[in-house]
Parts: sequence; C-alpha cells; structure tokens
Amino acid sequence: MKSLIVLSCLLAACLAADLSKYENFDVEPIVTSDRLLKAYINCFLDKGRCTPEASDFKKALPDTIATNCGKCTEKQKANVRKVIKVIQQKHSTEWEKLVKKHDPSGKHRADFDKFLLGS
Repeated sequence: MKSLIVLSCLLAACLAADLSKYENFDVEPIVTSDRLLKAYINCFLDKGRCTPEASDFKKALPDTIATNCGKCTEKQKANVRKVIKVIQQKHSTEWEKLVKKHDPSGKHRADFDKFLLGS
C-alpha cells in the first residue's frame, strides 16, 4: 500500500512537471480552427489520433475536472476556460460526452461549471 501511495505521488509530480512546459502554450490556433478543435476533441474521446500535446492534455483532464484546475497556473486556467468555452459553444454534444467520460457521476459538474465562469 505504501509503495502505491509513493508511486501515485511520483506520477502526479511527473504529470505536473510535464504540463509546466505548456505555460506559454498558444490556444488560439485550436480555438480558431474547427478542424484542429475537432481533432483535439476526438483525441479526448478516444475517437482519433492524439498529438503529443493533446495526449498530455488528455491525461490531465480527469484531474483538471476533479480539482477545478487546482494544479494550473492562472495562465493555464485562462487557457482551459477559453478552450472549453469554445467546445461548449461549437460542439456541445461532444462536451457532454467529455463530461460523462471524465465525471460519469456528475460529482464535479457544478464546481467545474463555477470554475469555467471564473468563480
């Protein structure tokens, strides 16, 4: 049990370190290109290939939803909000599928919706 906890902590630290390289990631190409946005969505839903960046973001999605981007910097939070708002507006059906996949019980939905509003 103790080794499982240590392994989990190491995995979380590695994931956080990996995402730090995205501090200055430009989301504009994603939110302004429907083709690119759909590719990211398909990756997140296991319906398409993933770029290395999309794969990293996909791995972080469950924790991002569960913690309201608790490990994110302010800039990363703004980027997450921006991308998700565009997905919600342009691809609401896929957004609902993403939510069901990563929060099937709906346990985090209300808090995450507040996070998206900037609250």
